[in-house]
Amino acid sequence: MLDEVRLADLTSRMADVPGVIGVVLGGSRARGEQAADSDVDLGLYYRPPLDIDALAALARDVGGVGAQVTQPGAWGPWVDGGAWLRIDGVAVDWIYRDLDRVRSSWQSAQRGEFSFHAQVGHPLGVPDFAYAGELALAVVLADATGELAALRQQMADYPAALGQALVAGLWEAEFNLTNARKAASRADAAYVAGCLFRAVLLCAHALHGRAERWLINEKGAIASAGRLPLAPAGFATRAHGVLAHLGDQPSHLNAAIGAGQALLDDVRAVVNSSR
Repeated sequence: MLDEVRLADLTSRMADVPGVIGVVLGGSRARGEQAADSDVDLGLYYRPPLDIDALAALARDVGGVGAQVTQPGAWGPWVDGGAWLRIDGVAVDWIYRDLDRVRSSWQSAQRGEFSFHAQVGHPLGVPDFAYAGELALAVVLADATGELAALRQQMADYPAALGQALVAGLWEAEFNLTNARKAASRADAAYVAGCLFRAVLLCAHALHGRAERWLINEKGAIASAGRLPLAPAGFATRAHGVLAHLGDQPSHLNAAIGAGQALLDDVRAVVNSSR
């Protein structure tokens, strides 16, 4: 982690770039769940036009002459863009977030509307409510106008409609298991694996939704769900076990699907009884 003085100076300089509204610390370090080698994720909230030339000059100054930043959208429509830097030997990621899109994400979440969007690096897909969840979980580092703090204050209460929608989304987990059974007879292990992966991640989202806890990424999602008080006993171990030993024979695949079905049934029972 960068020392506090260095981090404060960096975020102040980032906030001075035209177009930047504020800067937050995100990811595992904001949640206090980081490992020793975790990157420092800095969310850069902006409104177009963002002065990429000024931002690139800052990146070179702090990260070396080879440091580069992207145009907005260069990493895809949901990851957006940013920079991968090394500063004082520490991996520091700058991640762009269009603040007006974040506001739109929050409004949709309040209505219980969501979708998972295809994006490189996100095998389940980026949930559009992730934009709201990121800010809700972040630590604000620079916020001259107070706009980020005010929006985070609105997010103090997890939207009940979103939680209900994520629970209702378990229909898709059931549908995936039905399709997996058809593929198991053909020993289509790759398809079965995909169906099971999606089913267990949807279970994790449903548990977080019922607990009114933000889940914004596939990484660590199963472990996070398993730590929730309402999770079925042994959820994380069971969920990983569904995918750990699939095999390539119909009997093995059907056994994994059966384990996935039992897990889904238990998740459905707890999220419905917790209402």
